[in-house]
Amino acid sequence: MEQTCLMMNKFFLLLLLTTIAIFSQKKLPDLSLNSLEGKTMSLTSDFSEKDKIYIFSFWATWCGPCINELDEINDLQIEWKKNLNFEIIAVATDDSKTQKRVKPLVNGKGWSYKVLLDTNQDFKRALSIANIPYLIVVKNNSIVHIQNGYTPGSESELYEKLKGL
Repeated sequence: MEQTCLMMNKFFLLLLLTTIAIFSQKKLPDLSLNSLEGKTMSLTSDFSEKDKIYIFSFWATWCGPCINELDEINDLQIEWKKNLNFEIIAVATDDSKTQKRVKPLVNGKGWSYKVLLDTNQDFKRALSIANIPYLIVVKNNSIVHIQNGYTPGSESELYEKLKGL
């Protein structure tokens, strides 16, 4: 009985923290990050096409689930683009020590994503992201969906959510 109460308390705490995280940051932060090609990009102006959906996937070269998620979405995006106006942006959270691994990994994977480098983790910190993989869906500069973690098959749930936007 005591263990059940403890599990319920943990569940409600997690639910509360998730709710706070969702509602504490509704707008995309006004930050600029460099692309993999070295171009400075503003989150609020370069990703602001009206009614276009932007999927920001936070990942790192050392994160297996992150890479699995990006691989799966990469394989599905051509099919998804038949029905949706969206763009995927892979936000590499590698620090200065591992950042040199980003470009070779992206080139080796053949991902067609725009890749932004969040080397100082300003974007990640602005959204209070604790763990990756972490994915946010943005429409009209507002965060409309958050997905924390990755399990195989969750891309189908994401697609259903995107169709409802």
